[in-house]
Amino acid sequence: MAVRGAVPEVIWARPERTGRGPRPAYTRDDIAAAAVRIADAQGLDAVSMRHVAAELGCGTMSLYNYVPRKEDLYELMVDAAGAEHAPWEPSGDWRADMRRVAGQTRELMHRHPWLPRLMSPVYGFSPNALRYLEHCLACLDPLDAAYGTKLELIAMLNGVVTMYVRNELDTAERARALPWSQDEENAVRIAYLGRQIASGAYPRMGAAFGEDPGPIDLEAVFERAVGRVIDAFDTERRSR
Repeated sequence: MAVRGAVPEVIWARPERTGRGPRPAYTRDDIAAAAVRIADAQGLDAVSMRHVAAELGCGTMSLYNYVPRKEDLYELMVDAAGAEHAPWEPSGDWRADMRRVAGQTRELMHRHPWLPRLMSPVYGFSPNALRYLEHCLACLDPLDAAYGTKLELIAMLNGVVTMYVRNELDTAERARALPWSQDEENAVRIAYLGRQIASGAYPRMGAAFGEDPGPIDLEAVFERAVGRVIDAFDTERRSR
């Protein structure tokens, strides 16, 4: 008897349901939607084959006829979320279009806070992921660069957005767990930092805070981070 998962396969190359029998009761879209609902409400750790089966009203073992592995379930979830990345007609300004892509990706990850944990090149070949990449490449048509370079730009931009959103989500989650307000927490930490800087042990940090004592404009930081990735690939701008 073959061991499930002993042979590598791509879920998208697999029929919707294997084996003989009546017409499938569920589609992959149904299964993905159920898993996404669970993850949105309770977090990624709550997603299991048993929980998804209960959400659908079917037996856990029958779900394996549709989705062989939990990793495949994750891939379905990432693809389902990616469907919300609706393409638009590129403007001809690739820099502006990629900023727009970055903003949409950030919004998508905030709607589905579990998504940054599953961002991986392994899930980059689902139908909606391919449509997303094709759209990004269309936005980058005006950029005079090889396709490999354009794909690197997309990957780096996604990496920056994922890292930024993950930090936003982690910060918000920590704040919710505090027994006091976020403002009280910040006041104590800022006071401690001020004492350390005033000691003279960290002159460069002192100079940095002297230049800009804060507070930090997090929206501006995001825009600068995205802009710096884009600038690195803008050969025309660098040659001026």
